[in-house]
Amino acid sequence: MTRYFSLLIAWGCLAVLIVLPLAGLYFLFDIDTFAAMVKPEMTLPIQWQTVTDGQWYAFWLLSMVYIGIGLAGFYFLRRAFVNFARGEFFNLNNSRDLRLFSIFLFIQALTRPLHFTLSSLLLSWNHPPGEKMLSISLGSGEIEVVALAMLLWVVSDLLVKASKLEHENRQFI
Repeated sequence: MTRYFSLLIAWGCLAVLIVLPLAGLYFLFDIDTFAAMVKPEMTLPIQWQTVTDGQWYAFWLLSMVYIGIGLAGFYFLRRAFVNFARGEFFNLNNSRDLRLFSIFLFIQALTRPLHFTLSSLLLSWNHPPGEKMLSISLGSGEIEVVALAMLLWVVSDLLVKASKLEHENRQFI
């Protein structure tokens, strides 16, 4: 059962690794659809009529960098689950891949407030004087993801050390 579930997760990661960059590329060429999708999700009082195409492209780029951090994490998560599906549960490569996943998860959790702050500044850039925004948001969701990433990082680091110790023990036998 663990192998099948691992294979399902690996395929899910692969789907995300393919679909998100393709969607990002699509939105690059259809920035109006990107804007229409983003507007309802933004919780800021942006004067949308003042946002230019240049700002939308800059916001797209900012969002792709943020998403790219998550995709890098998914890449390493997929590698680990492919090995789990093969029955390779505790080895150095899996431990390193899980550690890299947790590092990218940690980085993305820390950059989320920065992404929100830069987005508010960027999208309100053309507002009249005195109405530009610099909004900072840090909620319990970000704190929970940081805590989870740190926990995964510690556990994966322990797995790396255990894998190295196991390798050393094999040399003695």
